[in-house]
Amino acid sequence: QVQLVESGGGSVQTGGSLRLSCTAAGDIRSPRYLAWIRQPPGSQREVVAVITPSGGSTFYGDSVKFRFTISIDNSKNTHYLQMNSLKPEDTAMYYCAAKVNYVGSLYDPTTYNYWGQGTQVTVSS
Repeated sequence: QVQLVESGGGSVQTGGSLRLSCTAAGDIRSPRYLAWIRQPPGSQREVVAVITPSGGSTFYGDSVKFRFTISIDNSKNTHYLQMNSLKPEDTAMYYCAAKVNYVGSLYDPTTYNYWGQGTQVTVSS
């Protein structure tokens, strides 16, 4: 059984920072990509950041470039999302996810195979 467990969400004011963590447990075999995906209230899910397990490649959605940083610590089976300069439009449920193949776009949330339970991020103005 595979588990992805997020932590680190919360409430901050505009311009603040938060760091999300996602720890993997169980039999995730050779994920191709690890990601953070968010879903704002009343909106569709959006892939905001992706990293390869080696940490050698990262990808970001346009709305978070230069503000968010994804990283990984394989010794802890954990990947992170450092979020700086937060804006009210960043308010969403944030999920970590793992994609175990190369089928489809890494920016398409439906192609991810494993999901965490989500952690809420709220940014107030």
